[in-house]
Amino acid sequence: MLSRLRSGSIRNLDREFDCTVRLLDDSEYPCTIQRDAKGHYLIDLLCHHMNLLEKDYFGIRFVDPDKQRHWLDISKSIIKQMKSQPPYTMCFRVKFYPTDPATLKEEITRYLVFLQIKRDLYHGRLLCKTSDAALLAAFILQAEIGDYDAGKHPEGYSSKFQFFPKHSEKLERKIADIHKTELSGQSPDNAELNFLKKAQTLETYGVDPHPCKDVSGNVAFLAFTPAGFVVLQGNKRIHYIKWTEVSKMKFEGKTFNLYAIHKEESKIILTYFAPTPEACKHLWKCGVENQAFYKFEKSSQVRTVSSSNMFFKGSRFRYSGRVAKEVIESSAKIKRSPPEIHRSGLVPSRSCPSISHGSRLSSVPRTRRRAVHISIMEGLESLRDSAHSTPVRSSSHTDSFMIRSGKASAAEGNERTSVIADEMYSPAASVLPTPVSEPGPESILLQQDSSSSGIEERGSEVGSSAAAEEPARGAGTSPEGVSERAEQEQVNTFVLSVARLLLVTVGLLFALLLLLIALAESDIDVAFLRDIRQTPEFEQFHYEYFCPLRRWFACKARYLLNLLIDT
Repeated sequence: MLSRLRSGSIRNLDREFDCTVRLLDDSEYPCTIQRDAKGHYLIDLLCHHMNLLEKDYFGIRFVDPDKQRHWLDISKSIIKQMKSQPPYTMCFRVKFYPTDPATLKEEITRYLVFLQIKRDLYHGRLLCKTSDAALLAAFILQAEIGDYDAGKHPEGYSSKFQFFPKHSEKLERKIADIHKTELSGQSPDNAELNFLKKAQTLETYGVDPHPCKDVSGNVAFLAFTPAGFVVLQGNKRIHYIKWTEVSKMKFEGKTFNLYAIHKEESKIILTYFAPTPEACKHLWKCGVENQAFYKFEKSSQVRTVSSSNMFFKGSRFRYSGRVAKEVIESSAKIKRSPPEIHRSGLVPSRSCPSISHGSRLSSVPRTRRRAVHISIMEGLESLRDSAHSTPVRSSSHTDSFMIRSGKASAAEGNERTSVIADEMYSPAASVLPTPVSEPGPESILLQQDSSSSGIEERGSEVGSSAAAEEPARGAGTSPEGVSERAEQEQVNTFVLSVARLLLVTVGLLFALLLLLIALAESDIDVAFLRDIRQTPEFEQFHYEYFCPLRRWFACKARYLLNLLIDT
């Protein structure tokens, strides 16, 4: 009896796996998943935990052992998507940014999107002018510490918060000035909504950059936003294509191609090269999902797409969720009392930590501070007021298509404004890591190497085998540095393509054989078959080739049958 209980418990353990999901407020949600559980089970579990109904904007991200990011497919088994060993670590993040945050029905949804965009601002993904940056940071202060109080907030209180990768004392004073004079009286939810409305007007709103190289070998970051497809180089947006103009996206190996049709019916093809085939596939899948979510009116219009122009090659993928319009319509029908919100501004956070400034830190109430302390980057650099720091500037989201050169125009060069970003758009250079375990030499090297592909905060989105959440090493990797694993994957992909070609060829020959038998041997009286049978060419083929071949097969079959009978 005891042995049966033990064997039963072992079988149950084999069917269950521990999983930890890091939420947007940096709290952790431990859970257990069954072997056959699909992705939507985990999403539903998390949304029930957070009392979230507008869940279609969110997704679960994880990192495989090769440091490649993935979005959890809600229609597939969780365990089959994991390439690492349990226990699993995943992150709950905004996957589809709302086109207009004001359309979000519930405050809890707006709050979670607010946390995500605050991360984007801190990690250098949301680029903006100094004036916009000061206003956004002031909204964060208002949402997290409330109205300015001279007794609680002494001179320099805004410097105790790290809003951006880099900022100056002048910017800190401007943030404090706006917070003191312009935002008094705003409740946390109003401040968060105003923050979202302002962020939504910026060109890099919703950007999740993918590091690539163009055909000239220049580093570029590709991204998909609610408005369309964008390419960033330096700190400028050089391409912008609306979703309605994107006709298709394809990839093969490390090569990503985007096909678009301009207003004047001119066709445009953009080609970029990802660091690895896995990164390229992830880029393609993100593009397919974003286009389906923002472009279509109904989810029934979404079709399965192929990654290759040849039907027997490449990957096939279909977005399986609801589209933006359906989500908005569904949100409008929500009728319930607003759920209680526990704001993370009052609890520890990996995303926007307070920076220790000695005794000045005690002047802010402990419950109002970020509690995760990190080593300060010595001497936070001041922003350069030069033409090279011209803010991202191009036509609005309503423009149909835009191609700009990497050089700033003369008018822009004369403005001499600053941006809250590095001179080159490279989020990795600005990340302040908060590793789960002690950082090894490899993670320190990744932090310092600005050519690495720093797409997501390393401390907050890690896989179970590493304290980093990035694709395989960086956009600046040379072709000579491609790993043997990547080469092996390319060989496997080629072999798989050849196998598919052979399989399709055999299938076509078999179908042709069945058609031939139907023509020559069956009595099916169908118009098009009758017309074929009456052609001189078919009659000649039938009597000169098919009949002798049939007699030969019949003779061999009788011979083999006689051998079997004799034995």
